[in-house]
Amino acid sequence: MLKRHSLDAVIIGAGVVGAACAYYAARAGLSVAVVDRGPVAGGTTGAGEGNLLVSDKEAGPELDLALLSTGLWHELAAALPQETEYEAKGGLVVAPDQASLEALRNFAEGQRKAGVDAAEVGAGSLHDLEPHLAPGLAGGFLYPQDAQVQPAQAAARLLAASGAEVHLGEEVTGILLDPAGAVRGVRTPRRELLAPAVVNAAGTWGGHIAELAGVSLPVLPRRGFVLVTEPLPRVVRHKVYAADYIADVASGSAALQSSAVVEGTPSGPVLIGATRERVGFDRSLSTEALRRLATQAAALFPVLSDVHVIRTYHGFRPYLPDHLPAIGPDPRRPGLLHACGHEGAGIGLAPATGALIAATLTGAEPAVPLDPFRPERFGGSAAGSGDGPG
Repeated sequence: MLKRHSLDAVIIGAGVVGAACAYYAARAGLSVAVVDRGPVAGGTTGAGEGNLLVSDKEAGPELDLALLSTGLWHELAAALPQETEYEAKGGLVVAPDQASLEALRNFAEGQRKAGVDAAEVGAGSLHDLEPHLAPGLAGGFLYPQDAQVQPAQAAARLLAASGAEVHLGEEVTGILLDPAGAVRGVRTPRRELLAPAVVNAAGTWGGHIAELAGVSLPVLPRRGFVLVTEPLPRVVRHKVYAADYIADVASGSAALQSSAVVEGTPSGPVLIGATRERVGFDRSLSTEALRRLATQAAALFPVLSDVHVIRTYHGFRPYLPDHLPAIGPDPRRPGLLHACGHEGAGIGLAPATGALIAATLTGAEPAVPLDPFRPERFGGSAAGSGDGPG
């Protein structure tokens, strides 16, 4: 079996989070390999909409990550090829009634104190921003910092720019440990990759990778559907959603939840997401989920009522019980770091996550405190010795 000895870190996962970890680690001068059992963006990243949002996050640790990522995505947009389709379109959150609008005001006030740019939009001004919005809405809030990328392209371009050694189509079957129980690399059916640090960026499979290392991390899949319309003129200018989407994001319910997020794309189709439900890795089509999305999108934008949906896709968001990702070193297994559990925000939070992982690997001061994202916060101690010294 081929062995490689010259690496500083091995990153498991070639989605956007793993790619960002590789990019920032390489920029910090580290030699890195990325390994994935599938292709680049073959999991959650490839099934995402590309949301880069601050608008849906209340003041707190996740919003701190999002604000850090907002600046980093802006820098990356200038450094990466145009195929990433970075678009600083802004977000518009609308309220159907005065009670919802008042709740949005309170939500936005907390966000502003944390550094978010949020401007109230009166009912009479909504159509200046979105001419095709439904009439009768009470008002809303405009979030200029919200943006968009093409997620699969973003992951691919980040990974290419990192210069990392990449091994696709190779499942990690073991985490290699030294006699003291510290990580020393990974094993795949084709090779051993030796390094003093392993980063678990495996998305919905992050819990499985943690188990291979002998620790627990309660990552669960949360299924979501997206509708794609036929190409249209730019009938939707911003990322637009109703206020109840914020509650859906924060909910821990396993039941089907849906609140339409509607946005145009540079290539013409309108994307309509998003549903949430915990059904394991069930990939079957849910006509109820699709019906809800279509109905809610048409309620926001009546012009979409007669538009053809040309396809639908779905994937699984990596859900952790407190809705915060696991980022940073795992004290239960020296040399193991986690960068997973971002749920539906992984694309937006990827650069911040990558920068934090790179800081940890190099001993630098992280840009935001890591304590809220501690992987061991859910309890459980390290089990025996994973795959052994090997």
